[in-house]
Amino acid sequence: MADITLVNLNMLFMRYGEEIERELHVPLGCLYLTRALESAGFEVDFRDYQLCPGDDPFDMEVFLDFIRQPAPVIGLSCMANLLPFTLLAARAIKERYPDRIVVLGGVGSTAVEDAILQRFSSVDIICRGEGEQTGPELMGQLTNGRELSGIAGISYRHRDGSIRHNPDRPRIDDIDGIAFPAFEKVDLKRYAGYGMMTSRGCPYLCTFCSVAPVWRWQSFSRSPKSIVEEMRLLNREAGVDLFLFQDEFFVSGKKQVMEFCRELSSSGLDVEWKAFGRVNLTDEEMMRAMADCGCLELRFGIESGSDAILQRIRKGFTAAEVLALIPKAVEIFPRTDCFFIWGFPFETMDDFNQTLFQMVSFRMMGARILPSLLSLLPQTEIAKEWVPGSRLEFCPYLLPEFVFTGHEVLNAGEVEIPARYDDYFRLIMDNPDIFTGFFHIDL
Repeated sequence: MADITLVNLNMLFMRYGEEIERELHVPLGCLYLTRALESAGFEVDFRDYQLCPGDDPFDMEVFLDFIRQPAPVIGLSCMANLLPFTLLAARAIKERYPDRIVVLGGVGSTAVEDAILQRFSSVDIICRGEGEQTGPELMGQLTNGRELSGIAGISYRHRDGSIRHNPDRPRIDDIDGIAFPAFEKVDLKRYAGYGMMTSRGCPYLCTFCSVAPVWRWQSFSRSPKSIVEEMRLLNREAGVDLFLFQDEFFVSGKKQVMEFCRELSSSGLDVEWKAFGRVNLTDEEMMRAMADCGCLELRFGIESGSDAILQRIRKGFTAAEVLALIPKAVEIFPRTDCFFIWGFPFETMDDFNQTLFQMVSFRMMGARILPSLLSLLPQTEIAKEWVPGSRLEFCPYLLPEFVFTGHEVLNAGEVEIPARYDDYFRLIMDNPDIFTGFFHIDL
């Protein structure tokens, strides 16, 4: 039997206009962790729940059938959109396999780990932050029945029933030294391109975004040589010819991007790729260099067409800069994605109309527009400022669209919600401090 069953519960959905499509994306975080665990000598039984059979992945019987015969330790990885389902899944696991140790990881539990452990006895341990070092150390202690108090980066329920939070683990600053993900564990042909990490973290201070606080406002970039080396390996071993750079900070600086473009061009690889841009860090010369070496798509988090909103949420650029850059991007790339957010508690109708103007204008130019209702994720400054003392409302038909890597959104507002989801929504309504991202502020 394996030492740990590691389950990816990040199910992502894509909305194109009126249509919502389920897309499969390489479970990058779990594959990095799998590589680290196996390198430390542990046998990993990895399962990607995106590949579960049937039409309803939220059916708990489907999940239990998928998880049958698990290892003594079960690791569940999720983002905020699937945290309610993950907690219900943990409860179902404990009911069927009461002797299993359930470990929760991923950004979904970040900032709410104490509340989860206090209220959900089915969760034994929560890993905070990067898992490549924490995971092997934790498994070593669990395998030998040792005390967990010395493991940085975890919160857990002690044998005496108390909830304990160990100190944070320092960030991994040499990310070139992190072993490549265990991509051999999955059939890459089943996924919509191969996701890659070119950096970790973000130094910006956007008040609505959870990326920077989750990574403690630090950002570390891989060298262009390391990125191209991974692309070459995947192209040679698995025939991958489309890469999705999923991190938010690929354009960490013009020098870095131009060096990457030169490295990729000189490699001889015949591949295509997609990435995120940032308005204040991207210019025409950079975009043309990217397009010349295979970049098919650049995505921009614009958020608002109003300078008042952009300043309030600390985006770091102006509406005029957006209006100058996006037409050039549309001209250069086969596809340009523009992400907007509406529903800020301080947004006026004039602000909204300015955003709408940009959305319509860019759509007419040929850009793809992806608007999202604000998600009050608990790690964010805007949630910490506005949630206390506000009246929160939950409506299954007005769920915020959760945006994680810029191109995957979850929306349940336009589909019929069966009665069997009552437990799911009751859990959310009973724990608004944990699931703030599912609520909106009633002003």
